Amino acid sequence: MTVHNLYIFDRNGSCLYYNEWNRKKQAGISKDEEFKLMYGMLFSIRSFVSKMSPLDMYPSQARPVSACLPVCLSACLCLSACLCLPPCQSVVLSSLSVLRKEGFMSFQTSKYRLHYYETPSGLRFVMNTDLSVPNARETLQHIYSSLYVEYIVKNPVCVLGQSLDSELFSSRLDSFIRGLPFYSPRAA
Repeated sequence: MTVHNLYIFDRNGSCLYYNEWNRKKQAGISKDEEFKLMYGMLFSIRSFVSKMSPLDMYPSQARPVSACLPVCLSACLCLSACLCLPPCQSVVLSSLSVLRKEGFMSFQTSKYRLHYYETPSGLRFVMNTDLSVPNARETLQHIYSSLYVEYIVKNPVCVLGQSLDSELFSSRLDSFIRGLPFYSPRAA
């Protein structure tokens, strides 16, 4: 089990923070382009899920949405290229989790799982893990409430909406990630 990377986006799609732990391959494109592709994919999937998921059905239960594969295919192809995964392995989405009130929460390919958490203020936390990590939503919520709020929001030196350059935040986040039960220093 392992954590590959973490993105934090603002409501406008700017990547405020990015860190890698066990990423085997680089994308072969600039980080800015990678961030735009990731945010665009998240925006598309989130929009699709909100339009296709009936709010009066499946009260507060997760349900897989397998019918979204054709619509999400182009976004997944972009992400697959960005993450350097072979197309035959990367575009087969095996699940897309949806909650009635929460919307898009995660999806997985044959190689990795993407976990998503959006705050009420529009910050988006995205963590890529291997497939053995079932749900990292509480982990992302903890990163927001206990690390981001404590070391960024409450820090008068940090300017909200700009790149997160707090060394204290980075070191505490790194310690937290490395202490997770599903973190392994080597990718499987």
